[in-house]
Amino acid sequence: MTRFVRHATPEGPRFGVVDEAGVRAIDGHPFGDWHDTGEQVPLDTLRLLAPMIPTKVVAVGKNYADHATEMGGDVPEQPLLFLKPTSAIVGPGDPIRIPTDLTSEVHHEAEVAVVVSRQLSRATPAEAAEAILGVTAANDVTARDLQRAEPQWTRGKGMDTFLPLGPTIATGLDVADLRVVARVNGEVRQDGTTADLVFDIPTLLSFISQAITLLPTDIVLTGTPAGVGPIVPGDTVEVEVDGVGSLVNPVIARPERVG
Repeated sequence: MTRFVRHATPEGPRFGVVDEAGVRAIDGHPFGDWHDTGEQVPLDTLRLLAPMIPTKVVAVGKNYADHATEMGGDVPEQPLLFLKPTSAIVGPGDPIRIPTDLTSEVHHEAEVAVVVSRQLSRATPAEAAEAILGVTAANDVTARDLQRAEPQWTRGKGMDTFLPLGPTIATGLDVADLRVVARVNGEVRQDGTTADLVFDIPTLLSFISQAITLLPTDIVLTGTPAGVGPIVPGDTVEVEVDGVGSLVNPVIARPERVG
C-alpha cells in the first residue's frame, strides 16, 4: 500500500508519500511517473491539502440500504447520481463553514471516495476496477433543509466547504470491504463498510462511465451509511476510512456579508 498526500510549500502544492518516518517528497504526481527525491519531512510540520482537485466529483445517493431507510425512501433500482462542484472541496483541518443565513439543518455524511487513475468511457465493471488509483475519505456535507425543499440538490450539496477530502490517497486496498466511521466531537455517529453497498464500486464506476466519461483525478463518492445527523458551529467532525487515516474538520459559521 502507498499513501499519497498533497501539501503546501512556498512553491505551491506538492505530493509526497507517507512512511513511518514522515513524508518523503516526490517529483511528479500519482497519475504518472514519479520518483523519490530523498527529502524527508515530519508529517506534523506540513499543512496538508485536499489530496486531489479533480475535474469533477460524481456522487451517489442512497447506496446503503440502511441510509435509504433512515431517509424514508426505497433503495434505488439504479445508482442515483449527482454532482458536487470542485469549489466545495477543502482539506484536512480546514473549517466547514455553515451559511446560517441560508440553512438551519446541516448534516455530515461519511463516505469512501474513489480516485480514478485513467480515462473511463463505457467501461465494464472489470475495466473500471483496473482504473482505481486509490481511495480517500470524504464528508458529503449536506444542507438537509435545502435538499428537501429543492428538486435539484445543487445548493444543498454544493456549497463552499461542503466537501472535505483527505488526508491521504491510499492505493492497493480492497475496496470491497473498507470500514468508514464518522465521529462528531468524538462520538461515533456512523459505522459502515463498503461490503454493504447496494451497488459495489466497480459497478458504480461502470454505470457512470456509460453516460459521463471519467478522467484521471476524478473522484466518485460511493454513498454514506446510516447515522447521518446534524453538525453545528463549534463541532468537530472526523471521517475515518481503513488505510486512509482520519479526516478532521472543525465546523464554524460563515460570516454574513456586510453591505
